[in-house]
Amino acid sequence: MTNSLFTDTRFSPLWLLARIYIGYDWLMAGWGKFTNPAWIGSDAGTAITGFLNGALQKTAGAHPDVSAWYAAFIQNIALPHPVIFSYLVTYGEMAVGLGLIFGLYTGLAAFFGAFMNFNYLFAGTISTNPIMILLQIPLILAWKTAGWLGLDRFRKTISR
Repeated sequence: MTNSLFTDTRFSPLWLLARIYIGYDWLMAGWGKFTNPAWIGSDAGTAITGFLNGALQKTAGAHPDVSAWYAAFIQNIALPHPVIFSYLVTYGEMAVGLGLIFGLYTGLAAFFGAFMNFNYLFAGTISTNPIMILLQIPLILAWKTAGWLGLDRFRKTISR
């Protein structure tokens, strides 16, 4: 049953529903940032700096929400380059959303979506991240058929 779930194209309508649901969430998150000058434009980097500084405040106490190794990443890599990370997050969220909605490089889009969700969790933000990860992991596993009702089907046909 598990093998069929991830490899049989008859399950592609199920994957289409998951793709559209997750893809829409990613696209809307990215679009919200794209239209906000604190993420993209004249004040780019402002919003992500606030987010990252908030994550650093969660490193204190006996059971911190943010691990020391992730705080080191924030302090030494992300905070010194807020504009770059602001653009990466915004365009990354939109690319993942579009990739999942259109079924183009579906497994790769789901992988990078889960990667971003894990980063939000590492930064101490729960929100919808666990649910999104739980839906993206099966999409990654079903990479061969998850995009069958999408552009992956035609991409595979053209490349042969």
